[in-house]
Amino acid sequence: MGSEAPADRRQPRIDGDGIRRGDRALVIHPDLQRGAKAGAGVHYRTPASRLAEACGLALAIDLEIAAAEVVRVAEPRPATLIGSGKVERLKQLIEEQDIGLVVVDATVTPVQQRNLEQAWKAKVIDRTGLILEIFGERARTKEGMLQVELAALSYQRSRLVRSWTHLERQRGGFGFIGGPGESQIEIDRRLIDERIVRIKRDLEDVKRTRGLHRKARKRVPYPVVALVGYTNAGKSTLFNRLTRADVMAKDLLFATLDPTMRRVGLPGGREIILSDTVGFISDLPTELVAAFRATLEEVLEADLILHVRDIAHPETEAQKADVEAVLRGLGLDVETVDGMIEVLNKIDALPTEELARIEDLARRDPRVIAVSAFTGAGCDRLLAEVETRLARGRLVATYHLGHDRGGDIAWLYEHGEVLERTDDEDGANLTVRLSPDDRNRFEQGRIEQGRLDTEGGRAGSTH
Repeated sequence: MGSEAPADRRQPRIDGDGIRRGDRALVIHPDLQRGAKAGAGVHYRTPASRLAEACGLALAIDLEIAAAEVVRVAEPRPATLIGSGKVERLKQLIEEQDIGLVVVDATVTPVQQRNLEQAWKAKVIDRTGLILEIFGERARTKEGMLQVELAALSYQRSRLVRSWTHLERQRGGFGFIGGPGESQIEIDRRLIDERIVRIKRDLEDVKRTRGLHRKARKRVPYPVVALVGYTNAGKSTLFNRLTRADVMAKDLLFATLDPTMRRVGLPGGREIILSDTVGFISDLPTELVAAFRATLEEVLEADLILHVRDIAHPETEAQKADVEAVLRGLGLDVETVDGMIEVLNKIDALPTEELARIEDLARRDPRVIAVSAFTGAGCDRLLAEVETRLARGRLVATYHLGHDRGGDIAWLYEHGEVLERTDDEDGANLTVRLSPDDRNRFEQGRIEQGRLDTEGGRAGSTH
């Protein structure tokens, strides 16, 4: 995939004989007993839930799951990860079920991948490879496609030892491809490195463009509110509910990849930009954390973050911890009271007693809003709370504007929240709530034009 590829073109697979829709797959979760020594405050996921999530990832790219199981691993084997007895047992299952693909829900080394493929006579893909496949299916914007390719190439580079087992294979040539004496693996590594350099250069250009767009929005400006959350928490459904848009919102992991932005009107008439972002997931591949940092810059620049949680999920607390860990890694202080609202979504899926508990929690804690993006319950309260949070820190000022100042009056209505207006024979008196930047911009512009009324512009109480 090159940057010049059209946006609707399929992403290339992570290697030459990639996954195809409808492939019969065996999904296994190696239980490495990672949570056995979990300390206080650590949310341990059960092996069964990890297997269920891995199956959800496989279904997200239309694989046919022929079998799925948890495989206990007392001691990881350097050659095959799991023990030889389990390798042999699974080989029989693979043959009996005519399985052509095995998804291993763990990090598998290139050597382990090669050995398992030779033993099972089937393609093997690990958790990182599977997530890359999903992202490759879903990327649509130029930036998303470049980021996916960068992550896939970094992953593929580490697996050249698996792709080319005959290192003695030589490629002759005319000097411009590699020439005598250069092995195929060296050529592939060099080509990948060159492509990575080009992609990083293209991404820098995209990053600069995004920066210009952000500056343009700040000149308008509309506050930016970003939706974040664990994958399949219902962010896109909530986005559609609040914006009346038609963004892809399905019961699939990673249904949204590229960020989507829309304007939304708040109850008081002010407008915001709502941004829907890619979902987070536990054990996110390091290649993707680095590659998608530019996408997540929208979160870093947001005036307010809505952390959307699937409150009906049995491991909602563990999912919350995963999301907050990613946000901290981006440099965000998740404990900031005014910087984030916790949106407890899918209350329509809760049993009666649990619903009562969650609604009581939301009444007592202004940082928490209970909603159902599916039914719309609680969404009006959510928008009202967004408006309240964004109003904090804004200044209240009163201006007297003559009848010939229609442009100034329109500007204040567009950029601020007009709290009171009275009209007299000399003009209009407006009490308006503005951000400090907007207030300075308005008053500076009027000073430059010699139009600042000395009786106006007095700042009132800060709300």
